[in-house]
Amino acid sequence: MELTFQQLQELLLVLQQTSITTFHLKSDAFELTLEQGQTGVISAVSPSVTPVVALGERPTPEAKETKKGIEVTSMMVGTFYAAPAPGEPPFVQVGDRVQAGQTLGIVEAMKTMNEIEAPASGEIIEIGVENGQPIEFGQVLMRLRPE
Repeated sequence: MELTFQQLQELLLVLQQTSITTFHLKSDAFELTLEQGQTGVISAVSPSVTPVVALGERPTPEAKETKKGIEVTSMMVGTFYAAPAPGEPPFVQVGDRVQAGQTLGIVEAMKTMNEIEAPASGEIIEIGVENGQPIEFGQVLMRLRPE
């Protein structure tokens, strides 16, 4: 069993929302112990954990083409932000044309801001989430019609 970076992030989020103080996970490939103190800080205690995600590698949004267009889904649990900062205009709106790689929004997870990038060039035909809305892994954030 391997533990991906995304799975580790989701595990940490769940642990932060509970009163669990110690969590231990062991497999043939690794051993992981997480301890949460009274301050709410989670620390990893096992030196035998082998990372399966290279440092600096960021999770990317999933994109699935359907009859309704390309679905851009969340790559993690977190909070969706439609704009770069409060009071600023959103990155995109329905009807906007975007280029592949253009920022569509931000997902905040564990105080880290992760940009959602357009998987292809096209037109935004639907935005399925509100600014500041909590989102789940795999949730459809928006759809675009590819060019």
